[in-house]
Amino acid sequence: MGTDTVRTAASDDAAGRRREQRGWYFYDWACSVYSTSVLTVFLGPYLTSVAEKAADADGYVHPLGIPVRAGSFFAYSVSLSVIVAVLLMPLVGAAADRTGRKKPLLGAAAYTGAAATTGMFFLSGDRYLLGGVLLVVANAAQSVAMMLYNSYLPQIAPPEERDAVSSRGWAFGYAAGSLVLVVNLVLYLAHDSFGVSESTAVRICLASAGLWWGGFTLVPLLRLRDRPSPARETTAPGLRQLAATIRDMRRHPLTLAFLLAYLVYNDGIQTVISQASIYGSEELGLGQSTLIGAVLLVQVLAVAGALTMGRLARRYGAKRTILGSLVAWTLTLGAGYFLPAGAPVGFFLLAAAIGLVLGGSQALSRSLFSHLVPPGKEAEYFSAYEVSDRGMSWLGPLLFGLTYQLTGSYRDAIISLVAFFVLGFALLARVPVRRAIADAGNPVPERI
Repeated sequence: MGTDTVRTAASDDAAGRRREQRGWYFYDWACSVYSTSVLTVFLGPYLTSVAEKAADADGYVHPLGIPVRAGSFFAYSVSLSVIVAVLLMPLVGAAADRTGRKKPLLGAAAYTGAAATTGMFFLSGDRYLLGGVLLVVANAAQSVAMMLYNSYLPQIAPPEERDAVSSRGWAFGYAAGSLVLVVNLVLYLAHDSFGVSESTAVRICLASAGLWWGGFTLVPLLRLRDRPSPARETTAPGLRQLAATIRDMRRHPLTLAFLLAYLVYNDGIQTVISQASIYGSEELGLGQSTLIGAVLLVQVLAVAGALTMGRLARRYGAKRTILGSLVAWTLTLGAGYFLPAGAPVGFFLLAAAIGLVLGGSQALSRSLFSHLVPPGKEAEYFSAYEVSDRGMSWLGPLLFGLTYQLTGSYRDAIISLVAFFVLGFALLARVPVRRAIADAGNPVPERI
């Protein structure tokens, strides 16, 4: 009788865990559309065109009286959003751990971002300042929400399941991004057939991403649950809290060593993603339709890549699989260096290679880090992880820009990024992850 009761309880726990995991996947499904359709494809060119309409005769706009080139307004707005996110994430993360109330904070951040994105429908005429404010709010809110979302992973998946669960989450996100991007591109490319102008089509695409984000966020909010948290000290403001988190990490130097390795190779990944279109247009002479098609191909194949690398991690361990992906990134950049100009087929092959390693690299890095977080500090530590992901990805673009400035060659600029993958490989290879997991106070999986 007692044994049956224990088995029933275990079965109920497993069923509840699966339900939470399925709900968790849906936040990636909800918010990834913002990253794909809004940030990657539509908002940059559109907000720049709005700023150019508002510019003076010298090509400057003047937000708060500060002269800014219209062509730089989008980039500066993204940079400001990163600064706001870096200030908010440690504070919100520590508060989530202290109170145990992650779900309300996740909902507040997600719906703030979704509302700002939906509001981009009103970005017309010369309302560049409205666009900048909405971008800063949406981007910072997305960073905060993703930090809280990631911090659920150690709580909803036991160690042996985390690689697979994290990979499925990324796959859900890339699948949603692909689906909505296809619909958006149909509307954008055939806007005359739908009886709307090109600018109206773009504004509909932007707003639809916000509605999608807000609508599907209901699923994780209904299925995820808060856990009681031990009493913690009151959180310090902004950067002071981040500094306190880093100081606490010094008690877990192997966790900090992994974060350093991730910071380096992730900077390379983010730079390849952001600069590949420039390389395709400026060095290879490819058209906008080819570049958008390549973005879509990356999204589609990232689904298969994330799931495949999740299976590889079950067989070979997450660390070895990530190391293998860094080798693949290096080989991909080497192949990209030799691509002939005016060859869309070669560029599509390059995009396919990026897609196959992109999702898995990110998913397995997230799951591996989740093993290195001390219990009860998930959101706080994932705030530092998210800062590494979003707030520190500036060295790669700087190296890319400096290399081009010194050599005048985008080929030299793209191959210079190999340094991030080589150094990241070396740093990650030196991290004894089994000992790092044990030092963090977590059970060590059989294969990691």
